[in-house]
Amino acid sequence: MSGPTPHSCEQTCVVCPAQQLGPGEFDVADRPGPDFAYRPNLGWRATTDGVGVHPYRVSLPPGRYASAGETIPDQAPRPAPTPEALELPADVMDLEGWIVAVLRAAPVDQIFSASARAERLATERFGAKATVAALRRVLPMELAARLPQP
Repeated sequence: MSGPTPHSCEQTCVVCPAQQLGPGEFDVADRPGPDFAYRPNLGWRATTDGVGVHPYRVSLPPGRYASAGETIPDQAPRPAPTPEALELPADVMDLEGWIVAVLRAAPVDQIFSASARAERLATERFGAKATVAALRRVLPMELAARLPQP
């Protein structure tokens, strides 16, 4: 497939390579980190030989699809957030991904307490303005996907 999928565009943040590239055109990393610095000239996080995104947001397991030509699995279970993805990030650019990981790791009956805890921790590190902006982008999609519809 060439170009982004509708699922990837709905599930990822605006600076994710999956917003502009199709499956196989980017690498998938457990969690962006120092090896995947945000590159303003590209508009997403990247290494010298590939780009990295959160596996649980693009529904692909970690792999070097673009840089090493690994094959995208036909049927793979939706990856769960790794323990590393559940650690509060140091960079505000990773805040949305962290909130998604926290919400997806929480049992449905604890999603609101997980959201409140994430808000408190994120606000302590990044301030209210950045935290509220990230929550506004993440919560509608995550709550709609996880909670029973009336």
